[in-house]
Amino acid sequence: MPRWALACIAAIVVAPVGFGDSARAQSQLERGGYLVNGILTCGNCHTPRGPGGVFDMARPLAGGPQTWDTPQYKVKGSNITPDKETGIGNWTSEQLKRAIQDGVRPNGTPLSPQMPFGFYKIFTPADIDAVVAYVKSVPATRNAVEPPVYKAPMHVEIPPGAEKPFTEADMADPVKRGFYLVTIGHCMECHTKTPAGTDFKNSLGRGGEEFKGPWGVSVARNITSHKEKGIGGWTDAEIKAAITQGKRRDGTPLKPPMGYPLYATMTDADLSAIVAYLRTVPPRE
Repeated sequence: MPRWALACIAAIVVAPVGFGDSARAQSQLERGGYLVNGILTCGNCHTPRGPGGVFDMARPLAGGPQTWDTPQYKVKGSNITPDKETGIGNWTSEQLKRAIQDGVRPNGTPLSPQMPFGFYKIFTPADIDAVVAYVKSVPATRNAVEPPVYKAPMHVEIPPGAEKPFTEADMADPVKRGFYLVTIGHCMECHTKTPAGTDFKNSLGRGGEEFKGPWGVSVARNITSHKEKGIGGWTDAEIKAAITQGKRRDGTPLKPPMGYPLYATMTDADLSAIVAYLRTVPPRE
């Protein structure tokens, strides 16, 4: 099994028992953990890694090792544990919500769009409260992360329809629920970006972003409803297997960096909602 898969599995093993258990209602912390350790894949950027890129689960969410150095900014994944000196231990819940949804630290410093806060404006009030409660509950870990460097004004694209919080009534509709999950999972961040930039209006879901790593180069695929170029000809089971197992229609493995084992923690109802929404994404070449 490749190391990237072991890393993702390690993150799942430490998740509290009860996520996705439809037999009973989730507590607020369980809901928060279900989101943070699943569809949100927060650990991908915010958890340190050891040899071979394996998650260091002795220090979950204590700050990621990767540095993003772009023409606009140079940043690392922050320490988001409750440590008072190097993490978010002195932040109030409201300050943490503002950082997550508006991209602004308590001192007024902006977050880079590497943190997809524009996608999080859609959070239901209950879900953002659950995420904040869970993050505040993880062990405090002292780990100083180098501060960000901003080289140009920040600009954030927001997918149409994600500008305001969803309601519980919205969540009752499978297609809307799927859109909600795809949005908080910031799936279209990778599956819409092309060398020309991000154009949600005209290129939603058409794929194109390249990812280099130990696996070589992978390219975010077209996940529109196009029958040939996209996934319009795939069955529901095939789409779910791609999301949770990293398998193509013919059973061959897809390349990272998608966190397939993390998505495997989602309930079947949530996966079905995602599929229902993806079926509505306009077909694009």
